[in-house]
Amino acid sequence: MLGHLGFSYVGLVFLLMLMIPNLIWIKRQPQGYSAENENRVLALMERVGEALTTCCALIFSDFNLREWSSWSWWLAAAFVLMVMYEIWWVRYFRSERRLVDFYSSLLGIPVAGATLPVLAFFLLGIYGKVIWMLAASVILGAGHIGIHLQHRKEIG
Repeated sequence: MLGHLGFSYVGLVFLLMLMIPNLIWIKRQPQGYSAENENRVLALMERVGEALTTCCALIFSDFNLREWSSWSWWLAAAFVLMVMYEIWWVRYFRSERRLVDFYSSLLGIPVAGATLPVLAFFLLGIYGKVIWMLAASVILGAGHIGIHLQHRKEIG
């Protein structure tokens, strides 16, 4: 449950799926976006969660592919959530890129741009049986999803 140290290529793929759209987003932020009024506690939780999740994704070999079993469905579900995250980004980049677009839901999942990757990394933690990833995902989710919900509430 603690995890085996070693490089995770699956974790790297998940991180690339996470980071590439975010790098594109830097030049395509929504009109009127500002991080000035974010709750400091949530922002701290988000940063700590990002660092822990990134480290866990890369240093635990338990996330790598193994022989198919019923446990593999956790990885499949995590990957589906990451694909949904990519779909959400495509929809955002093709939109007018307003704040309401950035904090939108997908298939009933609120603030999908924040929720989908957090859930995916949590399921990755279940698949790898790595408690550190589960904890990191919870910390990340509290901060990241919390901030997104706060912003969505502010725009109405």
